[in-house]
Amino acid sequence: MHPDTTAARTPAHPTSTAPATPTWDPQQYLRHAGHRARPFLDLLARIPELPAHPPTPSGATPGPRVADLGCGPGNVTALLADRWPQARITGYDLSPEMLDRATEGYAGPTSGGGSLDFRPGDLTDWLPEEPYDLIVSNAALQWVPGHPGSFAAWTNGLRPGGTFAFQVPGNHSAPSHALLADLCETPRWRTRLAGHGTRYVHLLRPAEYFDRLTELGCAVDVWETTYYQLLQGPDPVLDWVKGTALRPVLTALGDDQDAVDAFLAEYRDRLRTAYPAGPHGTVFPFRRIFAIARRTA
Repeated sequence: MHPDTTAARTPAHPTSTAPATPTWDPQQYLRHAGHRARPFLDLLARIPELPAHPPTPSGATPGPRVADLGCGPGNVTALLADRWPQARITGYDLSPEMLDRATEGYAGPTSGGGSLDFRPGDLTDWLPEEPYDLIVSNAALQWVPGHPGSFAAWTNGLRPGGTFAFQVPGNHSAPSHALLADLCETPRWRTRLAGHGTRYVHLLRPAEYFDRLTELGCAVDVWETTYYQLLQGPDPVLDWVKGTALRPVLTALGDDQDAVDAFLAEYRDRLRTAYPAGPHGTVFPFRRIFAIARRTA
């Protein structure tokens, strides 16, 4: 999201059906756009310069080719065009709602003669269809079990000197997520929601991402950061997770508004205890994992 927005196939829990592909709400996701974009800006600042393209017979210099995996509503994809205005940038996402928002808001030519477009794409099987100078993913791979298995294909799809860069949440053990998982497993909700609150358990530790990418022959930079985000308004942590981690639960409950209201009330009360409001707002620590892998020239 970006968005935490690219859904993936998840094995069925013994007492429930397999979680459906979440339905995404771009407006809800963008309510915290500033905080959500900050990790991408930090990732973007560490991406090295992209490889130069040789001039065409006409003397023109082609811009970089860039893929954004899990582009969400497109607001951070547009930041790529700010840094590389000559680039041809394509954002991929599985959510029709997010793609519609991205296309409406950002698709078209860019200031330096490049272009920005958005296409459907499932990261469980996405493969580069041409050589890329940059493949980037912002807060999307947590929805893709087995995503490290794609690293070889994605880095092989880079031009020499090209970069694969991503960031993912590292907060699946934080109260916001642990409480959600516990609530889904309580007797009241187990039949409908078991397994819906544990979508991030397949994430690797930073050292494991470093080893996987280094083994592929890349020059690797991996780090982690915990952001202490000051959120405003009533129940702001609940409002935050409504745009991301709660999407599978809300999708599973569907149009049963009574069930939605009851679940949110229980979850809200638990979050209020875990994240009490202070005099200046509610502090919401959020750990992120970053990785940059440059294919050696």
